[in-house]
Amino acid sequence: MAMHPMEQFEVKPLIEHPLFQIGGHDIYFTNQSLFMVIVVAVASLFFTLAMSGKRMVPSRTQSMAEVSYEFVANMIHSAAGDDGLKFFPFIFTTFVFVLFCNVFGMVPWSFTVTSQIAITFAMTAFIISMVIVVGFAKHGLGFLKLFVPEAPIYLLILLVPIEIISFFTRLVSLSVRLFANMLAGHTMLAVFAGFVVMLGAAGGILSILSVGPMLMIIAIMLLELLVAGLQAYVFAILTCIYLNEALHLHDHH
Repeated sequence: MAMHPMEQFEVKPLIEHPLFQIGGHDIYFTNQSLFMVIVVAVASLFFTLAMSGKRMVPSRTQSMAEVSYEFVANMIHSAAGDDGLKFFPFIFTTFVFVLFCNVFGMVPWSFTVTSQIAITFAMTAFIISMVIVVGFAKHGLGFLKLFVPEAPIYLLILLVPIEIISFFTRLVSLSVRLFANMLAGHTMLAVFAGFVVMLGAAGGILSILSVGPMLMIIAIMLLELLVAGLQAYVFAILTCIYLNEALHLHDHH
């Protein structure tokens, strides 16, 4: 357990020498990179093994895999309709990646990838860019109607800039929501863990008082597991909603 609550979020190079350079900046293989590789490998291995030996009576792992497929498919269908199902591989991959990153961050001495704003912002930027590309690919310049709400013409001078700003602020809102929730929860865990260590080391009656922070750690960990799944769902469902807007414009109102 890190001695300082924020130490667990530090990105550190695992190899002394940089892998390569981009624009004069050294690119290292960091602990963040390592856990992203681990998350992708574990998630891929889990779903490969779960679905490799399909049975009429599914095993627990097969049931978990099938339920996750159905959950994401139903989510896409309810949020984006039949047209949105073509994006199932992307949304399912995004959901699983965020979920596994969040859950892996609960493991002691691990690294929470989604606690880094650079990662969540990069994912959000890709999603928003994809929404724009899909919108123009399907509607051409008609995609710009998304920023023109149904209102009297004299109000459009005010409403159109607001709609444009609202659309692009999703880059901040979607990325910060995930980043902030992971950062706050893990910081609380580290703070209460520090209380347990200090009270336990103090000895005497103070050692007994360490039971309180320990119980709080258990409660926060259970809450964090719930938040880990909830934030993965929120990230995926908002992606579906944004795609729905690109596919159907104002039909979703």
